[in-house]
Amino acid sequence: MSFSTLFFDLDDTLYPQSSGLWQAIKGRMNIYMTERLGIPAAEVPALRERYFQTYGTTLQGLIRHHAVNEVEYLAFVHDLPLAEFIGPDPGLQSVLRALPGRKLIFTNADAEHARRVLKTLQLEEFFDEIVDVQAAAPFCKPMPEAFARALAIAGETNPANCVMFDDLPRTTRAARQFGMVSILVGNIAFDAQDAHAKLENWQALPTLLASLEEERV
Repeated sequence: MSFSTLFFDLDDTLYPQSSGLWQAIKGRMNIYMTERLGIPAAEVPALRERYFQTYGTTLQGLIRHHAVNEVEYLAFVHDLPLAEFIGPDPGLQSVLRALPGRKLIFTNADAEHARRVLKTLQLEEFFDEIVDVQAAAPFCKPMPEAFARALAIAGETNPANCVMFDDLPRTTRAARQFGMVSILVGNIAFDAQDAHAKLENWQALPTLLASLEEERV
């Protein structure tokens, strides 16, 4: 039986990590924290990392400790000229077009950013829905409650029928623990607890999925 639902992370997953876009987004986070919140620049990197590790995203820490407006923050940090960083990948388009099952974006960003990225990558037609940080609220990846919310939105009842693609080992590890098949995207070191497999070339995905399906028969 084929996997019925495929969840794809967005940033640094559907476009190359070398694009620089995610670094630019983090730069906007730094600007927000210094200019809007008055946090000393020297303290921002460590504070942002602490919030990320503790709450799943920098945003969740800022909401809890600085009463940040979520909509305003997300609009600010994603206000970037996307086409200067990313563009269409015909190979990825071809792979997604051939994949069976439902395909959803599952991101800790907001839906507006996801739509802009998908439009820039020319991938909008391949995804049935976007599960964003607001849809999963008050949870976010890698919290198990966020995965449960994503399954409910997808109309899926069995996590074993789902695959999670993400560039962060902590997310693929959480997905695996939740019962999904997880695939780590990118040239990243990982161990058996982090993911079921690693994917560095989208062209290899059909063969990889077929092998993972055989393992669960």
